[in-house]
Amino acid sequence: MTSRERLLASLQGLPVDRPAVSFYEIGGLRMDPDDPDPFNIYNDPSWRPLLQLAEQQTDLIRMRWPRLTFRHPELRQEFFQDRQCAHDDVRERRTSLKIGGRELTQIQQRRATVDTVWTIEHMLKSEEDVRAFLSLPDEILMQDADCSEIHQESQALGQRGLVMIDTPDPLCQAATTMSMEDYTVLAFSNPQLFHALLAKLAAPLHAVTESVARACPGFLWRIFGPEYASEPYLPPRLFAEYVVPYTGPMVKTIRQSGGYARLHCHGRIRNILPHILSMNPAAIDPIEPPPQGDVSLIDVRREYGRALTLFGNLEAADIENLDPPQFAQRVASALRDGTAGEGRGFVLLPSACPYGRSITPRTLANYETMVRLTREF
Repeated sequence: MTSRERLLASLQGLPVDRPAVSFYEIGGLRMDPDDPDPFNIYNDPSWRPLLQLAEQQTDLIRMRWPRLTFRHPELRQEFFQDRQCAHDDVRERRTSLKIGGRELTQIQQRRATVDTVWTIEHMLKSEEDVRAFLSLPDEILMQDADCSEIHQESQALGQRGLVMIDTPDPLCQAATTMSMEDYTVLAFSNPQLFHALLAKLAAPLHAVTESVARACPGFLWRIFGPEYASEPYLPPRLFAEYVVPYTGPMVKTIRQSGGYARLHCHGRIRNILPHILSMNPAAIDPIEPPPQGDVSLIDVRREYGRALTLFGNLEAADIENLDPPQFAQRVASALRDGTAGEGRGFVLLPSACPYGRSITPRTLANYETMVRLTREF
């Protein structure tokens, strides 16, 4: 089977020659080892063998999102201002919102040695800030999507894999406007206000989802954000309240277009799996093993494998920290449990990828083990 055939069969619950294997962001995100930008960690020579391994020997899942433009840029500029600067080894983006006599500010930073964006100041810091944000004209948040690059990428990829449309859900957008402590306090203490924020953000996101689904029928999608309502942050009853009504319509839109919605949710999922299943997604990732998660892959396979294609369940930290023989045991266990008994497909997948400038020989060896054992399975 080709990688494309193998991945589609896994999503459709059809027989495959072997499980698919993906390195997640490696082979998924754009990583150019020839880009000399000092903030491009992937131009370090240690990354090149790993990037080549992903391109040549894994079932590629490209993570992409259409080009978005605000529908009313002139109106948006009346309220929002973006400024970017660089100093030493830090790039900073400052976004300001002036509304209702208030100035709300968000500051994000990226360092040259780590491929991670840190939010060091969040836009919404109080209930008054949330109410000010809610007073924005709705049309300011509306966006139009250009999917031409997605189709070009899919055509160029051919039988090497699938392009996966990558999108946040309304909860992700709402939670990331605040610090984690402010978000959880608001979600617990003022559900009416938090629902209003979710609804404000959901309307434009649902509109974009519908537009993209029409333009890209039959594609794989990844929806990220439900983990913000997983335990220990919020109890399962609030997952049902803050995720299902807002993320569920996105899943339905994708399914109606012939696409496959893969729900991304780190951490403890045991008690929210019934709520996830109620939205009828096609797949779930990354099903982290304990102690990062709280449910074993074999149990998820037994209880939900007939309804969901499973992506997982290797912990990223194990790839970097375990010696190859020990890591090989983790890979063998995931392959065995992810394909046990009856059920839909299984794709071997880590929970994330390294984000530092160098790749150690042990890390590279463990990625090679993932490929070798999957091909031998």
